[in-house]
Amino acid sequence: MSKNTPQREYFLDSIRAWLMLLGVPFHVSLIYSAQNWSVNSPVSSEWLTLFNEFIHAFRMQVFFVISGYFSYMLYLRYQPQQWLKLRVERVGIPMLAAVPLLTLPQFFMLKAWTTKIGDWPAYTALQKLNILSWHLISHLWFLLVLVVLTVAAMAFFKWLRNSAPAKAGYADLNWMKLSLAILLCSLAWGALRRLIYIIAPDLLGVALFNFVVMQSLFYLPFFILGAMSWKYPAIKALFVKPVAGVFVAAALAFITYVANQAWSKGEGWLYEIDAVVSMLMGLWMVNVVFSLGYRMLNSHSPRVVYLVNASLFIYLVHHPLTLLYGIFIAPYISNNTLGFIVGLAFVFGIAFALYEFHLRVPLLRFLFSGKPQRVSARPLQQPLDR
Repeated sequence: MSKNTPQREYFLDSIRAWLMLLGVPFHVSLIYSAQNWSVNSPVSSEWLTLFNEFIHAFRMQVFFVISGYFSYMLYLRYQPQQWLKLRVERVGIPMLAAVPLLTLPQFFMLKAWTTKIGDWPAYTALQKLNILSWHLISHLWFLLVLVVLTVAAMAFFKWLRNSAPAKAGYADLNWMKLSLAILLCSLAWGALRRLIYIIAPDLLGVALFNFVVMQSLFYLPFFILGAMSWKYPAIKALFVKPVAGVFVAAALAFITYVANQAWSKGEGWLYEIDAVVSMLMGLWMVNVVFSLGYRMLNSHSPRVVYLVNASLFIYLVHHPLTLLYGIFIAPYISNNTLGFIVGLAFVFGIAFALYEFHLRVPLLRFLFSGKPQRVSARPLQQPLDR
């Protein structure tokens, strides 16, 4: 185990927390967007559709860069098997706890009060199993992908730890080279998806295959990039230095993303184009988010620590709360913008109240953090993803 204690990355803690908390406005805005979701308002809002698409286009790519960064940092502190056990517990226990406590009740909620599930009795046993898998995992997909990437990263992290610095620690790396690398990754992912679509299209509709294989492969480059940015400070320095051209490229990528969503069709090249644009925009938004966060959020604050600690719990519980709001309250608010604001207040208010309640119940604290709870006057002082 390494005894070196790195300087606390306050801005990365903050960014991670805000990216998690963005899940609330993302899902509340889905109610009022043009996207076909579990619950939709009668008339969609153009600005909330754009707002929703903007969050969706980059949020998780940046999140997985940070996850890779912190995962490799922890790998250097522990023996490999101890690290694997720690990471799988910290991610897997909240995921498994959320299935019976959150996503299973959410499934019955959708089945009883919406048309999202469809004609359940008419489905075959395999269809029911697949539909149930989609709904039990879909809200927790990123935790499942983190488990997969954690296990898959064992060999890469060992190689990265033992490898000598390459090319002067990647001091010659620039945004053009990095963009080309991610472009090649996106083309490879798109080619794989197109091949599967041609030879076994039904496989793309299988929940576990979609999450374990396709989603994991999509976010693997960002996870690896995060780990490399810990090993090679030149990469991290590239991320935190604002580059006007990269900012402009991210804006152009978002315009392309919106155009693809509006004009492409699912049976065409919608998903392959989406992969290319989303990967590139996700990479470029790393520069936008990291550089702004480094200048604006790189300081200790008890309030930020609180949000960091609360972010995973808030993310886990907000989805069923959003659905309850969309089913029972949103139909009575005719103005979409007002409904969005009320929805944020409803979901955040109840979610933070539940968070405070769960802090006072040791079993719940364990289930939603994945680590043993110590008796302390100030619980949960370490961020959940660290």
